[in-house]
Amino acid sequence: MVTNDDTPVPPHEATPWYAVKKVPIWLIKAIVLFWVGWIVVYLGTGAVRSLRSLLIVLLISLFISFAVEPAVNRMERWGVRRGLGVWIVYLGIIVGLAAFSAAIGTALATQIKSFIDEAPGYVEQVEGWLQNNVDSDIDLQKFSDEFVDGGGASDLANRFADDVVNLGQTVLNVVFQTFTVLLFVFYLVAEGPQARRVVCSFLDQSRQRTVLAVWDLAIEKTGGYIYSRGILAFLSALAHWIAFEIIDVPFPIPLALWVGVMSQFIPVVGTYIAGALPALVAVLDDPKKAILVVIVIVAYQQIENYVLAPKVTAHTMEIHVAVAFGSVLAGAALLGVVGALLALPFAATAQAFISGYRQHHDVEEDALSQSAQRRGRA
Repeated sequence: MVTNDDTPVPPHEATPWYAVKKVPIWLIKAIVLFWVGWIVVYLGTGAVRSLRSLLIVLLISLFISFAVEPAVNRMERWGVRRGLGVWIVYLGIIVGLAAFSAAIGTALATQIKSFIDEAPGYVEQVEGWLQNNVDSDIDLQKFSDEFVDGGGASDLANRFADDVVNLGQTVLNVVFQTFTVLLFVFYLVAEGPQARRVVCSFLDQSRQRTVLAVWDLAIEKTGGYIYSRGILAFLSALAHWIAFEIIDVPFPIPLALWVGVMSQFIPVVGTYIAGALPALVAVLDDPKKAILVVIVIVAYQQIENYVLAPKVTAHTMEIHVAVAFGSVLAGAALLGVVGALLALPFAATAQAFISGYRQHHDVEEDALSQSAQRRGRA
């Protein structure tokens, strides 16, 4: 390199390559955007994880508001204010739950008391059977005394007390979450028209129509979901009531109502919870009856899954059986029980919306016929 005064510059003092070449502006922007995006995603993911319980509460509140709003809208047409209409719906739900809980609690408490009173007789029967078939020296009374005097009963009582405390904490948490959901539902339904107006004020007219159409579809499909669950619950309760009467299970009507409600409105594990209580009551009365109860519940569940539920769901929600099944599995994988509960109305709304807005094309019948012939030859 040569300077202006024609003095040679030593090679080791030449300008390095990285000082000569400039970094492109787009590359700098890309690097900055990448790191900004990474930070936003990282912070957003952390925020979603931290607020997961609140988001689930909001989802449940939105689902319940869709189910409650048709009744409130009807009462509004009768001249009832929306806020009062929500309270009337709440009152009906509370009365129904109280009556249902009282019936089930009375049945269970009566059977447990009967079992406790007859427990000594059961112990003697088991002891006699073991002495006749296993070992004549078996003495369950001695075992009972050792259990009480040796501290086993005390340990069991302590564990039971701990379980009661944990159960109390769980109940308090559920009560708090329930009040939170009811509060959100009240404002979502009581101020439903105002909420729609606020949302639509941020959108242009074409998008306003789309949002309102989806909103109305969600309400319609959620109502269809509740209606279909109600029909299936009624059919289940009726069938199990007849079966329990024939088997001569104690408290057949409350137990049939329990099976109908729990199996339909608690997804995934509802069937097992529904069948556990009648089986327990039957065991306390007669173990042979419990076997028959389990057989009836399993048999009816198969009939419902493959015959009743697909027809009722397809008629009330207009959703394909495969779509319904897959949506429940996906919802359960994402959000557990809550996801499974919300999956069907969400899938029905999405399917109806897509069907209404997608572009339809005529099917070429000749191509279908040729394809069927090729498959037949293969």
